[in-house]
Amino acid sequence: MKVSKSDERIHVLDHDSNVMTVIKDIAMSGLQEEPFYVLDIGDIVRKHQIWKEKMPRVDPYYAVKCNDLLIVIEVLAALGIGFDCASKNEINKVLSIGVDPSRIIFANPAKPASHIRHAAAVGVDTMTVDNESELHKIKRFFPTAKVVIRIRCDADVAQCQLGMKFGCDPTHEAPNLLQLARILNLDVIGISFHVGSGCQDPPVYHRAIHHARLLFDLASDIGFNMYLLDIGGGYPGDKGTSIDKIADTVNKALEEYFNTDAVHVIAEPGRFYVASAFTLATSIHSKRPVHGDKNFPNMITENMYYINDGVYGSFNCLLYDHQRVTPLPLKNGCGKLIPSSIWGPTCDGLDKVVENILLHEMDINDWIIFENMGAYTLPVASPFNGFPIPKVHVVSDKNIWHLLKDALPLTEDHFVIGNTPANLRLGLDIKELILMHGIAMA
Repeated sequence: MKVSKSDERIHVLDHDSNVMTVIKDIAMSGLQEEPFYVLDIGDIVRKHQIWKEKMPRVDPYYAVKCNDLLIVIEVLAALGIGFDCASKNEINKVLSIGVDPSRIIFANPAKPASHIRHAAAVGVDTMTVDNESELHKIKRFFPTAKVVIRIRCDADVAQCQLGMKFGCDPTHEAPNLLQLARILNLDVIGISFHVGSGCQDPPVYHRAIHHARLLFDLASDIGFNMYLLDIGGGYPGDKGTSIDKIADTVNKALEEYFNTDAVHVIAEPGRFYVASAFTLATSIHSKRPVHGDKNFPNMITENMYYINDGVYGSFNCLLYDHQRVTPLPLKNGCGKLIPSSIWGPTCDGLDKVVENILLHEMDINDWIIFENMGAYTLPVASPFNGFPIPKVHVVSDKNIWHLLKDALPLTEDHFVIGNTPANLRLGLDIKELILMHGIAMA
């Protein structure tokens, strides 16, 4: 039996199919036991359309660290997006699909020397700094680099604060860095900031852009010709969220402080583009009813469900990204709601996905779906305790196929047409099935 690799390509859905029908078809096939993702690249395309509509002046440079799946990078490259890379490996991954080095910003303010040398070797010359030692490193290893000073301006409310690690004080430290860069004869081309990932404080962008304006003026006074403003990340991407308030603030601040075509404005969105595009399906492999005390030994006080993905896998976002997840049972429940908790598959007691939630009674082999699982999940997942990282199945509708099939680096070879759910089912756990049933491979 020859195994087709069609399940690794983008499956073009017919009009009667969508992400949930694909998930149900795979989950109910009887062949699937491992967790899996379904990625809708149409969701990424729609996010890009929203971005260009809401902030037409700001060019997005996708934060690769958020989700570095190759197909994600390829789709974004096909849309003409730039890339924010934090290491030489991320740079190499983006360059490997034909992206020009000019579409990459090396946006890690504290870089190993070997990574700076590598950036110089491959022509990625735009990079951020926030301290004196970094300027001296760049002078030594890449003196012709285009330097962007990263300032600190923290959101009052953000999912992940970053200012505690990166960003110099815009009032005192940044002017000193500009003076040092002048002494070192480095080319400072702009200012960047990052208000915090998952920002819920839109006015912070106005404050940060104002700081940037003051530094642009100071840089001009000491002889620099700066032309790049990088407004960083922070844009929410879950279903039901909106960037409207942030966009309004950014657009007004740009009009007030940078009302000129001489300044190129970019941003570093990550979760905005990918969070809602990924849906994770997990199955219950074990169940433990917790009974009451000795006075009520038959009363169940809680159901503990053990699923096949956890905090060492996709749900690392609970630890590292301060994410909250909502379990959605694939089957409609009935009867009374029971206090429940959901646990990952490893032997670690910390491997808890959801606690203190009311759910209808579920059974072993039932499936639980988690939406908004595209940001800071797969890149950090590990096969701890021998549990595999979920496979990703990629789908699109025909309109997206027509839009992207000839947009390099994508080609028609990236897509497979036909009865997509059946095609997906072909290759799911085929190696395990071969071992189990002794199927010969041609």
